[in-house]
Amino acid sequence: MTRITREDVTRAVSAADDVTIAQIVGTQATVEELAEAQAWLANDEPMMNSGRPLAIGRVRQLVDILSELQADDEDEAGPAANPQATPE
Repeated sequence: MTRITREDVTRAVSAADDVTIAQIVGTQATVEELAEAQAWLANDEPMMNSGRPLAIGRVRQLVDILSELQADDEDEAGPAANPQATPE
């Protein structure tokens, strides 16, 4: 298995900035591990229901990095992007 490259990250994570790309590459994860982390973010309940263990190791690091990126995107988009958001 080869380690993930900058090009792999930019193909898989279109919203990633240079810092996020460096963090992802710095995990020394593989493309497969990045795909698994993205699957966890998109479908955590079905993966748990199918008996998959929770993400650990590099996959967990990637989940943390990618979830932070998603949180930043939601903050920038504002409440209109999340119709379930309640005004403060």
